[in-house]
Amino acid sequence: MTSSAREVPSSTEGSDADTRFLEDFRSMSAFGATPSGGVDRQAATEPDIAQRRWLAELLEEKGMRVVYDRIGNQFGLVERVPGAPYVVVGSHMDSQPTAGRFDGAYGVLAAAHAVDRAARSDEAEGTSPEYNLAVVNWFNEEGSRFAPSMMGSAVYTGKLPLETALAVRDRAGVSVGEALAPTGFLGETDGPEAAFCAEIHIEQGRVLERSGTTIGLVEACWAARKYRVVVNGEQAHSGATVMEDRRDALLGASLLVVAARELADRFPGVLHTAVGSMDVYPNSPVVVASKVELLLDLRADDEEVLAEADRILREQVIRVEETAKVSVDLHLSHAWGIDPYQPEGVSLARSGAERLGLSHQRIRTVAGHDSVNMKGHVPTVMLFVPSVEGISHNEGEYTEDGDMLAGLAMLTEVVRRLGAGELPSTGVYDPAAQG
Repeated sequence: MTSSAREVPSSTEGSDADTRFLEDFRSMSAFGATPSGGVDRQAATEPDIAQRRWLAELLEEKGMRVVYDRIGNQFGLVERVPGAPYVVVGSHMDSQPTAGRFDGAYGVLAAAHAVDRAARSDEAEGTSPEYNLAVVNWFNEEGSRFAPSMMGSAVYTGKLPLETALAVRDRAGVSVGEALAPTGFLGETDGPEAAFCAEIHIEQGRVLERSGTTIGLVEACWAARKYRVVVNGEQAHSGATVMEDRRDALLGASLLVVAARELADRFPGVLHTAVGSMDVYPNSPVVVASKVELLLDLRADDEEVLAEADRILREQVIRVEETAKVSVDLHLSHAWGIDPYQPEGVSLARSGAERLGLSHQRIRTVAGHDSVNMKGHVPTVMLFVPSVEGISHNEGEYTEDGDMLAGLAMLTEVVRRLGAGELPSTGVYDPAAQG
């Protein structure tokens, strides 16, 4: 069964509400739109600021109170249980340069509609919820303008100090604090207290599409090691300097790029590698480069494979130093092992998918998401919908309308269940003690 053959489940709210969601998605996709059908909406740029203002109006139209925390995370609050913490639901709306319009943004808009549907449904049925609800648009998930990625959720969960995040500067020398200061998006609190978190996202892979499955129940994140690499050579004339005298930093960096790809070829399907950023100095057409800085990462579905890949990479660094007559500083910037989501949350989501009649399967995420930070903070449910041909971080990124709507129905079901207290909380809030 292909993605285009999937049907919207009968349990969705109906054609009018679904049509409104799709219309909102088209409106949202206009912010930072590129000629080839994607978006360029990097954190705290004008398109990102404009779509945040649009989202605030949408949330307020649905009766939510919009607030911001100290790092610029945007929240739409549905306050229905005095004193109770929140089910925080959402993703991010910032993008890579010339990116797809679904990555992250679908999850935020789905959260806005799911929270609204869940709250109205509970009210209509006279249900007594145990938790409040909150939509979230996390700040700077992509990390394309300000590194590191997943910045907003990292600050929210205490993994990254606020002062450190605000001081990060982009390539133009503008800090996060300076970029956000004129926008009105810097709040004075740490944001609403979370009891649970839920996020829905496009898969960014081909597992669901190939298996004809509508919903991915994310059970864990792949292990990863990320490196900041500096290759040091010696500046020289690109024409006159004798070849054997050259200490070409760009040659050394290029050999590392090839070595990273060869690593992935040694462990097909289990190891992913990439060099996603490279800065060359002096980057002149008539100068042999003296310094290259690059970011290299390894991701694996097996921790032993990752450890072996790290060992081989370090051997390759020595070979590159000898071949290119350079020195290489390989710094491990951060790393994690196979990182599971709470199995109780996976079970809750599976039960919801069964009730809705949606095909589903357990899946691991290769990419990082804000929910990866959140699941170490509160019980978290992560869901995927199919990506056509697995295309992502590309203007051709696409997910079928039917799959988006099925995911919206699924997220609504999860939000209702979390709000009703069907999943044990690790927090100190006790509903029974509130009166």
